[in-house]
Amino acid sequence: MGPHSLQFCMMFATLTYVSMENQPNCDEVRKVFQQRLIGPLKSVPDKPRTGNDLQVCTSRNLTCCTKKMEERYQVASRRDIQNLLQLSSGSLKYLISRNVAVFQDTFENVMLQAENFTISSLLHTYRDIAAEASSAVRELFTDISLFVLGSEMSVDELVQRFFDAVFPLVYDRLINPGLAPISPAYAECARSARRSLPAPFGTAPAQLSAQVSRAAVPTRVFLQALHLGVEVINTTDHLQLSRECKRGLLKMSYCPHCQGLTRSRPCMGYCLNVLRGCLASLAEVDAHWLEFVRSLEELSGRMHGTQDLEQVLLGAHSLVQEAVAHAQKNGPRLSAQVHRICGHPSRLESPGGSAQMGGGGRDSIPLRASPQNIDTSLANRKKEFINSLRLYRTFYGGLADQLCMSELASGDGLACWNGADVVKSYTLRVVGNGIKAQSLNPEVKVKGSDPVINQIIDKLKHINQLLQGKSIPKFGSLDEIETGSGDREGRYSGDCDDEDGCWGSGNGDVKRTVLRVSKLTPEKTNSNRHHHTKTADFEVSASAGSRAVTQGLCQAVIWTCALTLLSW
Repeated sequence: MGPHSLQFCMMFATLTYVSMENQPNCDEVRKVFQQRLIGPLKSVPDKPRTGNDLQVCTSRNLTCCTKKMEERYQVASRRDIQNLLQLSSGSLKYLISRNVAVFQDTFENVMLQAENFTISSLLHTYRDIAAEASSAVRELFTDISLFVLGSEMSVDELVQRFFDAVFPLVYDRLINPGLAPISPAYAECARSARRSLPAPFGTAPAQLSAQVSRAAVPTRVFLQALHLGVEVINTTDHLQLSRECKRGLLKMSYCPHCQGLTRSRPCMGYCLNVLRGCLASLAEVDAHWLEFVRSLEELSGRMHGTQDLEQVLLGAHSLVQEAVAHAQKNGPRLSAQVHRICGHPSRLESPGGSAQMGGGGRDSIPLRASPQNIDTSLANRKKEFINSLRLYRTFYGGLADQLCMSELASGDGLACWNGADVVKSYTLRVVGNGIKAQSLNPEVKVKGSDPVINQIIDKLKHINQLLQGKSIPKFGSLDEIETGSGDREGRYSGDCDDEDGCWGSGNGDVKRTVLRVSKLTPEKTNSNRHHHTKTADFEVSASAGSRAVTQGLCQAVIWTCALTLLSW
């Protein structure tokens, strides 16, 4: 062999060695597979292989995916989208949950203030009954609190119970003062007789009942609406995905990895089609959620004056005093009426004359302290909350768009994955939001509405009627709406079967962070095809099959050159 032939052989061998160094392998795929904790590394092949056993990530080229990897990728893509849903709603859920707790704390303090104010006013004006009446006062405000939080007891009944408990004290200590205490049996008879007497406390009990009802019912509905808001978010956070959606997410997020394109991102239009298909049912919540926020705002605006529970409760003491004054003023008539029903009063014997107990000093009636100092009123709390909630009124309408724009899709001017290859732009039609628009979706087929989401929409419709005052709450039925009770049919969300591993939606508490949502209209999306330029990803997407052939040829040439050099 001449020197020129030897030089040529050495140059060719060097070039072939460099080419072999750049031969495709699955190292990068393995690295990402491990970093994202997708599955065991033994699932990843060392070198590309044929993918005849793949169901979604199919390709004419050799692939770095196995069937086991494809299954793991599908689980990962489903986990990723649910994490994004929870991330996107985190600030909204925190806003509502935190304000439920704040409202309840503030409300508890208002109750304690009203309770203490009423006891103090009785102690100041009707000292002889104040000490024993304090337990009835505490029970009254406890019952009002329980009503606001969902108790089925009517306001009229809890007010009547309060005046039932106070009447024997008024009869014994104020109408017939200076005598020995009446016996417990006679006190019970007087208590039972109170409702059969013609207005022993005048109109004050009816006024108190009407005022508390008028103010407490809106507050009750307001709090129930907030609890339902949290339930809506929990349900949509744990949306069960249809089989078509899961295949679409896998194809969009992880199928490019099979071709070594671990850094590629989906085209904007492609991402919108996949997510608008997967989240079509959530888009149907949008109109009802918008009405929910608006109805909460309108109810909050009406909760002033006679519908301001804080104002009503803090003024309750005046009606209690008015009621007692009316009974004391009409004492002789009331005594005669009680005697006709219960007979002559039986009294306990007391040493040293009268056993009537005075009310004592203030120290004899310990007042319950508020757990904390709250300077902000209920009205101010509601105003601050509504101002913050208003920012989320279109949350569900733009959710798919926001996830693509902020988290998933490729940026403008960059090459992107279209479901089959890395391209300059996505050229298929981009559909709008909502179930009806998905009939033309080229990426995800949507068969119909989600039964679980339909239930949430029905609950939103009902609570909106209550918030708007178009429906009178039937206490007890609201609790079913709040807790989501009812039959268990349709508890699975989406097109699920045993293979999909469906679980009931709407359960589980998740920590979340902030993500604001904007809305991209279908008209704007359809007119823009989201053009992108090529990047280095094209180098990786060259045919893996032809590379394998070249690798074998180059190895043969190197061995030939080596044998020639030895013989020369």
